[in-house]
Amino acid sequence: MPEAREGAGAHVAGYLAAASIAVSAIGIVYRPVRTIPIAIIVALVAAVMGGPNQRLGPLAVLVGAIAFVVGMTIAVATESPLW
Repeated sequence: MPEAREGAGAHVAGYLAAASIAVSAIGIVYRPVRTIPIAIIVALVAAVMGGPNQRLGPLAVLVGAIAFVVGMTIAVATESPLW
């Protein structure tokens, strides 16, 4: 039985998810309200594009949610600007 090949959409979804994880990590230390929601939206798009066999999209959504909580906690604790 031949192995099923992933389409171009799965590859684009992987790149979007990786970019979302990177932006989420940046958002922890630089204005979390401005950057992390955009990263979460991109991660949701990657999760939908990747389909049921892709695990990086849902992981990017989880990383974005955790980064938002951590980033907001750090920003409030250090009295940094949120916007």
